[in-house]
Amino acid sequence: MEDEVDRLIQAWRRERPDLDVAPMEVLSRVSRLARHLDRARSQAFDTHGLESWEFDVLAALRRAGTPYQLSPGKLLKETLVTSGTMTNRVDRLAARGLVERLPDPHDRRGVLVQLTPAGRDKVDAAMADLLTHERTLLGGLSDGDQQKIARVLRELVRPFDLEKH
Repeated sequence: MEDEVDRLIQAWRRERPDLDVAPMEVLSRVSRLARHLDRARSQAFDTHGLESWEFDVLAALRRAGTPYQLSPGKLLKETLVTSGTMTNRVDRLAARGLVERLPDPHDRRGVLVQLTPAGRDKVDAAMADLLTHERTLLGGLSDGDQQKIARVLRELVRPFDLEKH
């Protein structure tokens, strides 16, 4: 069964037979899938009045476990944004009542960002909707195929994850 990437590959092979376009067979599909995933995420988050970046920050705090707080530095590592961007994001989420800044009891000059109950409710609901959308995207694959793809993608992503540590 042919897809759009197969047609692109065929065209490149016809036009540039001197090039090995094999990497496109994987990475063009990953890129297209990423666009579909972005749309599904946007739909899930829009329902809850969240932007993707807001979900990312709230989800990082939620994953931290009780009391759902992280230092700004740890939030930076979780979300891969700059310090200035994180400050702006925390300000905006605090203004919406989804997070609050608290003094860090272990560092007099430091602060902790904590998820509020409203933030927790919002991220929990958005996460449930996101998983519904993601299950739909994966609906045509067996559990075994999903596990195989996850294993292969883990190997592909691992070097990038190691760079940030």
